[in-house]
Amino acid sequence: MKTETSSETQVSIQPDTIALKEKARQEGLETIWERFAAQQPQCGFCELGLSCRICVMGPCRIDPFGEGPQRGVCGADADIMVARNLGRMVAAGAASHSDHGRDLVETLLAVAEGHAPGYQIADPAKLDRIAAEFGVAADLPPQAKAKELALAMMEEYGIRKGYLTFTKRLPASRLAKWQALGIAPRGIDWEVTEMMHRTHMGVDNDALNLLLQALRTALADGWGGSMIATELSDVLFGTPKPAASQANIGVLKADQVNIILHGHNPLVSEMVVRAAQDPQLINRAKELGAAGINLAGLCCTGNELLMRRGIPMAGNHLVQELAVITGAVEAMVVDYQCILPSLGELAGCFHTLLFSTSAKAKFPKAAALAFSPETGEALGRQIVAQAVENFARRNPDRVFIPAAPVQQLTGFSVEAILAALGGSPEPLLNAIKAGQIRGAAGVVGCNNPKIQQDFGHVNLTKELIAHDILVLDTGCAAVAHAKSGLKVPEAAELAGPGLKAVCQALKIPPVLHMGSCVDNTRIVYLAAALAQALGVDLDQLPVAAAAPEWYSEKAATIACYAVASGVYTVLGVAPPVLGSKTVTDVLLNGITAPLGACFAVEPDPQKAAKLIIRHVEEKRRGLGLDARES
Repeated sequence: MKTETSSETQVSIQPDTIALKEKARQEGLETIWERFAAQQPQCGFCELGLSCRICVMGPCRIDPFGEGPQRGVCGADADIMVARNLGRMVAAGAASHSDHGRDLVETLLAVAEGHAPGYQIADPAKLDRIAAEFGVAADLPPQAKAKELALAMMEEYGIRKGYLTFTKRLPASRLAKWQALGIAPRGIDWEVTEMMHRTHMGVDNDALNLLLQALRTALADGWGGSMIATELSDVLFGTPKPAASQANIGVLKADQVNIILHGHNPLVSEMVVRAAQDPQLINRAKELGAAGINLAGLCCTGNELLMRRGIPMAGNHLVQELAVITGAVEAMVVDYQCILPSLGELAGCFHTLLFSTSAKAKFPKAAALAFSPETGEALGRQIVAQAVENFARRNPDRVFIPAAPVQQLTGFSVEAILAALGGSPEPLLNAIKAGQIRGAAGVVGCNNPKIQQDFGHVNLTKELIAHDILVLDTGCAAVAHAKSGLKVPEAAELAGPGLKAVCQALKIPPVLHMGSCVDNTRIVYLAAALAQALGVDLDQLPVAAAAPEWYSEKAATIACYAVASGVYTVLGVAPPVLGSKTVTDVLLNGITAPLGACFAVEPDPQKAAKLIIRHVEEKRRGLGLDARES
């Protein structure tokens, strides 16, 4: 595996990426890989977590070899410095996904009060189920029920009396573990704020105490903000069901107006989808010489639309600049998270319009169109109308779409998986007990230019399914798997005999797409449901998680709430903690006894697969099930 990239073939395993990277080179256009190369060598202090700029007595660093400074100006040693940095990283990730959830809560309230034209309650049955969890009266009409639910969820962000409502979905034994450690999440914003307070100079200077608060902050996201975002997206836009779609840059159409929807929040993109179906706008596109209007997704906004609307995926994180470089994109619409600030300048090299739609996320050289629930419908139409008119500015000589799209099957929400099993987890549990499915693994996370694009995701997943381990995926990993042909029922031929038989019987792929990166909460919720059905805690299940190519603070938070929930998690990129033996040992070993799970770091996907396979087989032995040698 390459950790640095110097040629087009080293940047990715995907042919469309390689071809467009070569086009960028020929045209002298800078991409994320050139900027990554220009940063070499990257700061070794930062990679180890041994640098600090929290206050202006610094910046400080600690020499890992013991020859230079061993304390910052304030007196913080390596353990304190590393733990503080990790805590702030987790707080930022939790804030990002939880703020996403807050946007959905505010939109639900606006819908309930009749202030959000174009939006509606798409899944009233799910509204009823969630409202019941929050103690909302069952006999209220839908609008009143939605309002009461929105108000109750707003309380989750503040100071609750007790713990977050969704934690009741867990086995009581898991909650007891959290309470014993003092990490049961109280309020979403409470935990983020406390983490930031503790990491201010002169507050919490105990590495273990800081790590415990980092876990509690992550749990406030996983069983709070992110779970709220997932569940309310289903309420407002529909709970995903299996549907066929396509992936890779070939989903762009040379003869159509192409609009790319990029970011992480479906609020604006749903309105763009609606506007793109307007006969007047379609006719106007045809007047300008286009065959129609084509929508494609990037990153997790794309995943949201893929799961619910079947909108195809142009690519994952590292493809966003290359999508513009096709010369075929009339408009790119971004909301927030994982959006490169280089896009505005690059779009200016083509005819592409770049629209930012969140007041909290503006980008250089992008047209800022601030979204609100009240204006969302009009905003969607405005964006599509401008994109259609922009088709006339396209230069056909610069259009290059180098690949044919790959088929995929998507839309496996928890509800869809249970429906496929006849409405109960029993068939899945029976397949696990019988050994047809040895266990399950969530393979999730980002792309990172330190790793050949999609190499870690695809090779890890191929090895797992070959050993009869069902893979659940989200986010950029899901796009990687789709582009590599792993998201169709025919991919069962790559699975071991037991998993293959199950997939063929249910006509499903061996890799199930569960959504965007906030939808990792679907995976832990499904694990909790299985644990409840078996009468065990999550750490006793033959399940694991992996983030082979992660880069973001959100991914650090997700990994922390997975482990704290009892799910063994393998990272392909080491977090910036190796400068502290104490912190590293706690994360790799010390949290196993109280939480039943820990982290592992393994960049080689084949070796990472062996770690997961061994873990799954050990958990099978613990449950008294047959176990293979691992």
